[in-house]
Amino acid sequence: MAVETGVQDTPATARPRAPRPGCGARTAKPTPGAAAGGCAFDGAKVALQPIVDAAHVVHGPIGCEGNNWDNRHAASSGPDLYRRGLTTDLGELDVIGGGEAKLRAAINQAITQFDPPAVFVYQTCVSALIGDDIQAICHAAAARHGRPVIPVEAAGFSGSKNQGNRMAGQALLDHVIGTREPAYTTATDITLIAEYNIVGELWQLTPLFERLGIRLLSCITGDARFQEVAQAHRARAAMVICAQAMGGVGRQLQERWGVPYFEGSFHGLAATAKALRNLARLLTDRGAPADLPARTEDLIAEQEAEVARRFAPLRDRLAGRRVLLYTGGHKSWALVAALKEMGMEVIGTSVRKATENDKARAQDLLGSDGTLFGAIPQPEMYRMLRAGEADILLSGGRTQFVALKARKPWLDTNQERHHGYAGYAGFLTLAEQIDRTLHAPVWAQINRPAPWEVEP
Repeated sequence: MAVETGVQDTPATARPRAPRPGCGARTAKPTPGAAAGGCAFDGAKVALQPIVDAAHVVHGPIGCEGNNWDNRHAASSGPDLYRRGLTTDLGELDVIGGGEAKLRAAINQAITQFDPPAVFVYQTCVSALIGDDIQAICHAAAARHGRPVIPVEAAGFSGSKNQGNRMAGQALLDHVIGTREPAYTTATDITLIAEYNIVGELWQLTPLFERLGIRLLSCITGDARFQEVAQAHRARAAMVICAQAMGGVGRQLQERWGVPYFEGSFHGLAATAKALRNLARLLTDRGAPADLPARTEDLIAEQEAEVARRFAPLRDRLAGRRVLLYTGGHKSWALVAALKEMGMEVIGTSVRKATENDKARAQDLLGSDGTLFGAIPQPEMYRMLRAGEADILLSGGRTQFVALKARKPWLDTNQERHHGYAGYAGFLTLAEQIDRTLHAPVWAQINRPAPWEVEP
């Protein structure tokens, strides 16, 4: 059954999956030479750390913070407190005697030194296993300092990185959203959910909203201030960018405060147009100016014409080139759409971290001949690339060396990347980056026979 928002296509019965017990959350153990991926703590931290004016205190060994710190390139337009690595640095003696005193001292120091509007305190495997009560400590610290001190109980063994994303969303629902009111509201206030402003992608979208007179009341959590997240419940409409990460926040906004939402993407031309149309429709239904849909259509037509003009020189250079897409979440289908709009052929996409809805969308875009991959063993990925089944690999950094060993082009599309691919500007950036990668002179050189392989 679908939720009645007019544009909703998320099953209303869908709920976050229960945490999988124990350290065996992944079905396969890490093997030497392979990356282990993220844990629940990692997922929670990366989801909340983009709240840029808050202090983020990790209650655990320094390695937890060190491995996790600022690994997403989430950008800020102002405060940089979120980039401070704050940790209690638990050691062996704390495992024996407990780490609660260290946590109290760390919270006091963070507030005294930085005066943040709020403090997020992250549970880790070690502090959870020794039984430190971060709920009680955060409650007492909040009362003492007169500001929110929020426990994020997502110890690493609680589950996967995606599970941590969802736990972070639940922490926002339990302790932040709805706790403050905006100075004023408008009929065009919106909330974006699970948009983290990776390398400034949010800033590729805000000019579009401004052209339409749409106010971004709250972004969860890209370039966010604590006050903005706390007032998200007063938005007139919401959009969930990645349902796997924070679909539950969208559902709870609707159930608790009546904010209609939809799932969408700003990757690709059609997806961007659809998202803008859906926002305009939802806002108009709730009192926004009646001419908003018409102005939206004018903006879409203008932007698509500009993209067509600037993309024309690249069209023939990209058309027909084959792509292996190895990513996850909503990108498993959103990037497929963008690549097909460039005239490229996607031989398959990974759906390891995707919802069933994401998988269905990816299959629709790929057609019956397209392949949805789970985890591809690296030897098999190498074989595919070396055999020429794909001309380029689009993935995260963990698999870049598979492509490079196969002497095939590779482009980073995960959070470690240095370019934003959202909206109309992002579409052109993605096309330019693929073109530069595909046609870099190095590929011809390294695929040329070595001198000793050439007949004299």
